[in-house]
Amino acid sequence: MNALICGSIAYDNIMVFPDRFKNHILPEQIHILNVAFLVPEMRREFGGCAGNIAYNLKLLGGNPLIMATVGEDAAPYLSRLDQLGLSRAHVRQVEGSYTAQAFITTDLDDNQITAFHPGAMGFSHQNQVSDAKNVSLGIVAPDGRDGMLQHARDFAAAGVPFIFDPGQGLPMFDGQDLQQFLELADYACFNDYEAKLACERTGKTIEQLAQSVKALIVTKGGQGSEIHVQGQVLDIPCVSAEAIVDPTGCGDAYRAGLLYGIMNGLEWQKTGRLASLMGAYKIASRGPQNHAPSREEIGARYFSEFNERLW
Repeated sequence: MNALICGSIAYDNIMVFPDRFKNHILPEQIHILNVAFLVPEMRREFGGCAGNIAYNLKLLGGNPLIMATVGEDAAPYLSRLDQLGLSRAHVRQVEGSYTAQAFITTDLDDNQITAFHPGAMGFSHQNQVSDAKNVSLGIVAPDGRDGMLQHARDFAAAGVPFIFDPGQGLPMFDGQDLQQFLELADYACFNDYEAKLACERTGKTIEQLAQSVKALIVTKGGQGSEIHVQGQVLDIPCVSAEAIVDPTGCGDAYRAGLLYGIMNGLEWQKTGRLASLMGAYKIASRGPQNHAPSREEIGARYFSEFNERLW
């Protein structure tokens, strides 16, 4: 069976400014800010939540289907999906638009200035969950606002369980929207900041929000994660990474582990540990889709970390 991953496909354009922003920004002139930074180093990474989650689920041996919208400039990304063996049957190319992309400039202190162009994401509601066949689990990841609302309703109408994963898209929704998502979803996943924001907007505690779904997961970076399930809270340890290189895409790698565990009937402790392990693999590599452990390596690493077999 397939996992349908509704979310963004994007290019991440990452530039490095070999100085410090503070040396070029005058605080007393911030109201007439007009600066330019020479960035001799630049790289383009394949990203977007749907692309990242699918990439990691494929590493685990899962069957991901991406449902996303891209622009006229998507040829390199579409070619990459073909090379990875990831179906693009439900990747819609929108004429007259660009693929979503972030422009990130980082200085020597790791401060960042980011501009994000949503582009074709704004048309994601044109995709219909019912078009995908043999789907046993889904995820509504960050995407266009209308698309996220539509796909949540589509999954519920089709009787397909899904994870609600608002990510950086959470500020687009008010408390009523968030409560509706949770009532439609079977599972939800937030990072610790998003969880606090969701509580603030709904006026409920995280324990109360967890009552709306079968399981609610909160990731806490280096402090691990916790899974609220059946009135209990399971503490999932953080797997130590071989190196701390780049956190971009770690949350998506974690969510791929969740999808795999749920689809394969793993108990929650094991599912959380696998998700944590996938995050550790990702953070040790630059870019969201450049780590490439084999399925055998993942299984061996899991055994060495937790003294139990994964498969």
